[in-house]
Amino acid sequence: MIAGMNIPLLSQLRFRLFLGALVLLSLVLLFWQQYTRSEALPWKHNAPHDIPKSGEGSKPSIIQVPPIPSIPAAPSIPAIPSVSATPSIPSIPSILSIASTSSSFAEETSIQPHSTLEVPSQLLESISQASQYFIDYPLKSSQFGELGKRLQILGRWIESIEALSYNSTSTQSIELLADIEKTALSLFPFLKNPLKPENTHVFTDLRKSHEHGSKGVVIPTGKGSFRFACQLVSNLRDVLRSKLPIRIAYAGDGDLPIEFREFITKLAADVETLDVLKTVNDDSLELANDGWAIKPFVLLTSTFEQSMILDADAVLLQAPEVIFDNHSGYLETGTLLFHDRLLWQGAFKERHQWWEKELEHHTPSPALAKSLVYNEGYAEECDSGMVVMDKSRLQTFLGLLHVCWQNTLSVRKAFTYTMGYGDKESWWFGLELSGANYTFEEHYGAVLGEIRGEGKKTKVCGFTIAHTDEKDNLLWYNGSLLKNKAVNDTLFDVPTHFMIDATWEKGATKPDMSCMRDGKAQTVSREETEIIQASVNNAKKIDEKIAEAKLA
Repeated sequence: MIAGMNIPLLSQLRFRLFLGALVLLSLVLLFWQQYTRSEALPWKHNAPHDIPKSGEGSKPSIIQVPPIPSIPAAPSIPAIPSVSATPSIPSIPSILSIASTSSSFAEETSIQPHSTLEVPSQLLESISQASQYFIDYPLKSSQFGELGKRLQILGRWIESIEALSYNSTSTQSIELLADIEKTALSLFPFLKNPLKPENTHVFTDLRKSHEHGSKGVVIPTGKGSFRFACQLVSNLRDVLRSKLPIRIAYAGDGDLPIEFREFITKLAADVETLDVLKTVNDDSLELANDGWAIKPFVLLTSTFEQSMILDADAVLLQAPEVIFDNHSGYLETGTLLFHDRLLWQGAFKERHQWWEKELEHHTPSPALAKSLVYNEGYAEECDSGMVVMDKSRLQTFLGLLHVCWQNTLSVRKAFTYTMGYGDKESWWFGLELSGANYTFEEHYGAVLGEIRGEGKKTKVCGFTIAHTDEKDNLLWYNGSLLKNKAVNDTLFDVPTHFMIDATWEKGATKPDMSCMRDGKAQTVSREETEIIQASVNNAKKIDEKIAEAKLA
């Protein structure tokens, strides 16, 4: 028995089966290593985001299989312990060995199409056993870090089938695909499509539903934020002249009735609706009852391969195409996130202790290594009013699944929304734990509003948080076109100044402005002012139309 672990008899037997499988697998791979020393296989792979290509014109590389890790001695089985209602889940090192082996095999081996070379049967058997282990020991709501590890293993299996299984009708491909599907569905029951309950390939079909090369904007809204969603459509289409398709996402007819959907789709060209509940199973989600929770599922179910999700009350000062086409951080990692305000340093120690616990034995990503929130004890890292993701990148897609899991009903009630404020922290946390790369904007949230004071006492005060591009130009802000939507729903505002990288003074109550001091007050440019003013003018007209349609 592993020291300090109470392993049920069944688990111990399974553990020994794993070890036996690994011994056989080692023999197979040793034979494989000898074979590849005499048979050079050219490098070829169909997932360019995940595996680097050889240099052009280079000779085919001789495949180097990594050394086989030493196999620990099988533990002896002690007397049968008393049965408990909820046995502890043993941490079985062989599972990680299996994952590592399958990953190494995929990375080091390249099979040409129509090749007769087969994947070692022991590798398939080991993956099947690991898959069954995941199913037999489902995760608890608290196991954020463990889910990240399982997703990394699942990713390696997917890389294996993409690298090795060119013949989709082969027995090996079918077996490996079935294990991937079973594992994915056991981790994420919400993937079971309610319109296709008999479908056994929901994971694969979901990935295929993302149209290759497509880009678009998705705006989740219900009746409560409908007004702002309409104003945002006008901001994108009429003011910024964005040509990207727009999808209005909701959770069932009760969330956004048909008359609302018909109204907003008539505001501009290429605006359609997306009912998330037609793709995911809502039994464990209850998305219509929580405005935050729907957001990652909207991104997941959108058919856009590259998707930008926007809160309904967001206001853009540059067209979304700027990010999709030109933002170097997004193009490098496939995900762009935005920072929240730097506030309340040292006030949320329990939150930080929880993050550190779940990230134990995890190597921080470049983004996390630079985080002032994580490393210096501030409160909130992410403003999720805009999130941009390229779902064609496997690790990004798997990281998004982690974010979705964090926003399921049981998990968000017990942890996500108690340890953080709504969905905010679930985005970077899910990507980080899943081993996916991501980019944060360079600066933490800025203030956008009006200037107060003079000289060294100059402040910029407002009710909105602003975000900048890579050249420090204003990109977007949250909070709507209203001066303070929480207090007055008719008073619009055209801000005049903003401040970056200064000290926040948080307003005590909703009617109170928040300010930044000890920084440089910058003037909103003429072009930016014109964009905001035009958006305000259009918003007033849209409000009148909503009132006429009796949708207010």
